[in-house]
Amino acid sequence: MTAIISGSYAGVALIALIAAASPLASQKPEALWYSVGGEESTQSFLAHADKISIVSPQVFSVDRRGVIRGSVDPRVVAAAHAKGVKLVPLVMNPGFDQPTIHRILNVADARRRAIANVVALCRDNHFDGVQFDIENVNIADKDALTSFMRESAAGLHRVGCTASAAVVPRASDEPGPTSYHKWIFDNWRGVYDYKALAESLDFLSYMTYAQHTGGSTPGPVAGYTWMEECLKFALAQGVPPDKISLGIPSYSDWWYPSYDKKNGARMRGKDISYARVTELIQNARVTPTWDDREKSSFAMWSNAGVYEHLWIEDARAFSAKLELVTKYHLRGYSVWVLGSEDPEIWSLPSLR
Repeated sequence: MTAIISGSYAGVALIALIAAASPLASQKPEALWYSVGGEESTQSFLAHADKISIVSPQVFSVDRRGVIRGSVDPRVVAAAHAKGVKLVPLVMNPGFDQPTIHRILNVADARRRAIANVVALCRDNHFDGVQFDIENVNIADKDALTSFMRESAAGLHRVGCTASAAVVPRASDEPGPTSYHKWIFDNWRGVYDYKALAESLDFLSYMTYAQHTGGSTPGPVAGYTWMEECLKFALAQGVPPDKISLGIPSYSDWWYPSYDKKNGARMRGKDISYARVTELIQNARVTPTWDDREKSSFAMWSNAGVYEHLWIEDARAFSAKLELVTKYHLRGYSVWVLGSEDPEIWSLPSLR
């Protein structure tokens, strides 16, 4: 395990080295925004394409035989071409299904077919590149995933396409103190060899969001301190700053009590849009509180005696976290997802 530099002097030295080494230090950060098939997402892209460098629709999936299915909305294609936005769709294991991706990575025929189909997808559709969104992979498949992406990248580069990957972040190579930490490390966080992937891919979209989820306790979607800790870890592993696109969420999270026959009574967390955030705080008649440490707002209120929790990613939070891109001289940022954002984000000076 590579040692992480610690201490205030070392932190200053690390940032200085990054600034000196990065060829992107004086360039405007590359703005990648993800989209989905819903109309809200499509309309947001059509309205704001002039402020986006790359659009990455999450529309393609690869099945257990290595066959790719999906399509990009023609309106997204037309707008991307008209506005000079690079079109780099995602290819994912459908539903982030673990058995499916395990078979693709380890069965020779399925693996060869998947790689050939990824290359053909980009070449035949004249996409600018492909980004892999392969998640929920057991750590036992770490080497297989790394070599799969390396071989895919080589094929994509031969046909003039870029190759990138959306990767789940982590702050160390230690699984963590609880069974929850071990589970999420073994199946979501630990499988990515950041340095090796950066060496073969054009860049990594480092998904520094989903710090807390529907399956965890309430907390920030992407707390600033956690984001920076994960970022420092990736840099310490040897990933160049100009190969990192920092993940920034545009969605918020809401926890509320729920009951169903299968799971019984429990708190449930849900990703929601900023429009839904506005409805909730108006209905609850609460004023969110800004957390200056985590750079986001939160609110909680009693609903018939049971508290609900809300962590909010609005324009203020977006702007604060965008500062990490400048501070560490990163390639740019990757936002999940178009259609869920606070409209005020598009008026931020950094996006003009």
